[in-house]
Amino acid sequence: MAEPYKIVIGLEVHVQLLTKTKLFCGCLNKFGQAPNTATCPVCLGLPGSLPVMNEHAFKLALRAALALNCQIAEHPGQIRGFTKWDRKNYYYPDLPKNYQISQYDLPFSHDGWLEINIAKDTKKEFVAKKIGIIRAHLEEDAGKNLHDESGKGADTLVDLNRTGTPLLEIVSHPDMTSAAEAIAYLEEIRLMLREIGVSDCEMQEGSLRCDANVNIHVPVIGKEHAETGQDYHATPLVEIKNLNSFRAVGKAIEYEAKRHYEEYKKDTQGAFRFGKMLKTTAGWDDAKGVTVVQRHKEEAADYRYFPEPDLVPVVVSEAQIAEARAAMGELPQAQRKRLADQYGLPPYDAQVLTAKGRPTVAYFEAVAKTLSDGKAAANRMSDLIYPALTERKEEITAFPFDAAKFADFICTGPTNSQDRRDVFKIMLDKGVTLEQAKSEAGIKDVDETSLRAAVVTAVAANPKAVADFKSGKDAAKMKIVGEVMKANKGVSNELVRRLVDEELTKV
Repeated sequence: MAEPYKIVIGLEVHVQLLTKTKLFCGCLNKFGQAPNTATCPVCLGLPGSLPVMNEHAFKLALRAALALNCQIAEHPGQIRGFTKWDRKNYYYPDLPKNYQISQYDLPFSHDGWLEINIAKDTKKEFVAKKIGIIRAHLEEDAGKNLHDESGKGADTLVDLNRTGTPLLEIVSHPDMTSAAEAIAYLEEIRLMLREIGVSDCEMQEGSLRCDANVNIHVPVIGKEHAETGQDYHATPLVEIKNLNSFRAVGKAIEYEAKRHYEEYKKDTQGAFRFGKMLKTTAGWDDAKGVTVVQRHKEEAADYRYFPEPDLVPVVVSEAQIAEARAAMGELPQAQRKRLADQYGLPPYDAQVLTAKGRPTVAYFEAVAKTLSDGKAAANRMSDLIYPALTERKEEITAFPFDAAKFADFICTGPTNSQDRRDVFKIMLDKGVTLEQAKSEAGIKDVDETSLRAAVVTAVAANPKAVADFKSGKDAAKMKIVGEVMKANKGVSNELVRRLVDEELTKV
């Protein structure tokens, strides 16, 4: 049953960039180092230290912005490509400088969009929806507070290794209307940024984090609608901070929307409305499945933004844009469409392949071209390659079967699906040839003449099944098919069925 309100969702996605060093200093940008060992006077904000921009970080951010279809620094009153850095002032224990170098009014990219699939059944169709991107800007990350979660009042520990890590903040318009859409958006961002080499987007390591801005619109009906002309009441905005899994994003959004509706129903004075209450910041308690209000959100003026005096502005050139665009390669959206058009794949197959990454797509294309059958290549990879990669915990680039060998196996290996899986596994596990694996699996090659003789024998041995088939019970022939398949392991189910059908017409 549909909810009596519309959820409105905007996401702020924070992505750490794949650089060797931090954004403004030479400290190593690597997850998992001993606490407070990757620090220096610059990222600690010590007196006299000066930041120096990491050029590679800027190039990665520019590549991401173009992939998000953003405009690159087109600001009224400024030359094309002009962008600057700003200080965002606030105090927090893991921010040793008491300010963050970010971007405020002149971000280097803005006004973009990302297309997602909102089909009810993504296995059957692709229904496109564009999610608007307000801005994508570069900034430095803060450190990490390690709180005592036991409730015993132990100290909070501060690890400053993450301080100064290059961070891309991607701010969407409030264009998403369900938890499923928000998750689809995050999945597309993660896939795209991984594919273009901007970030590893490992949520468990904190290199992809998300804040969800949520409220609801409740329709105004009846007399009130006639008198006021209002179509809906909007509830106050709540920002749910630092969601660290797609599951948490979905559950937090759904919980918060329901909580808003309950608050809305209790509000008899019309005070629980957007614009009448300050934006609230909340955390997500995954164990309890609830949001926890933390504070009222500061406005931009509270951060006392001003231009960063220690960094010069940047003017992005057309040559830099062209270089970044060339480095992107084929984006997932274009790749899905090409796979569907070029190889005749259904939307779901194209989506699964693209989600596996470029090396897997290249493997598929080599197999499909050898077979001259894209759908068969996709099916066999789904049956054999994907389960094997999962079981062996391998990437496609390290898989023992290269594309040519796998295509040859499809052409010359067993045609029965179960026998094909058995033989493939033996070949993988033991490194033996196709013939050796078939022998171990007890599979013998049977020519059509011998197989037809076996069908004739089985038909003669099953007069009742033949009589039932003749009386209109089509499924009765499967007893004959089953006996032939059992006696001739490895033969094609389709071939046996055809021969049985032919012989039954002669009885």
